[in-house]
Amino acid sequence: MANRLALITGAERGIGKETARQLVERGFSVVIAGYDMVAAQSTVDELSAVGEVRSVRMDVADDQSIDDAFEDIGSASPTIDVLVNNAGTVARGSAIDVTREQLRVIFDVNVFGAAMVTRAALPFLRRSAHPRIVNLSSGGGSLTRTTDFAKTGSAGAPILAYAASKCALNMITVQTHLVLQSDPLLRHIKINSASPGTTATQISGFQGQSVSDGARIVVHLATIDDAGPSGGYFELDGPVEW
Repeated sequence: MANRLALITGAERGIGKETARQLVERGFSVVIAGYDMVAAQSTVDELSAVGEVRSVRMDVADDQSIDDAFEDIGSASPTIDVLVNNAGTVARGSAIDVTREQLRVIFDVNVFGAAMVTRAALPFLRRSAHPRIVNLSSGGGSLTRTTDFAKTGSAGAPILAYAASKCALNMITVQTHLVLQSDPLLRHIKINSASPGTTATQISGFQGQSVSDGARIVVHLATIDDAGPSGGYFELDGPVEW
């Protein structure tokens, strides 16, 4: 894994930060694309004791910010080996009280942001011998699991916008996979959705498993070999039902 470059969005904290740590420990250089640059620099300072880490400002909901960040990245390296679309946000709101603004904000980051960052990264990924893209999804993005849960009669958590955004992100994974496979210059790029499970981060209210465990499936998909899957949806135990 030495001399390979990973770009992780939203890696100032949580699963993104832990993913950065585990990839640095495997010999990757890591670029943390952060919105909160104070927190991003703190993460860089911490992880620089382990390996090569730097930060770049990127607001995934702002196309100009994405372009500026990739211009910065490109000035240092023409190649990205791993892209982790980790940046995400959540808010509580059911079908009864969700607002258009809440939907817009969450989709802007969780869905549109991932799609636009991926598009901007493709020229860099194309130059890698073993490029990988991992989209941070959620078990809540599974239509099968959600409908099975609905059969129990429970209303579930009031996270309509968040769950819908992760379902949409899964479609982005599949649609991107189809396009990559149809292009001889891009078909060596593997893309998958990762479902880390409930993890003790800011998004979950710090409930659930450790961030170390939550990051394991992300790192696994970021480092799968050339015989590994693409266009799939996985947790540590295996494939997740769409």
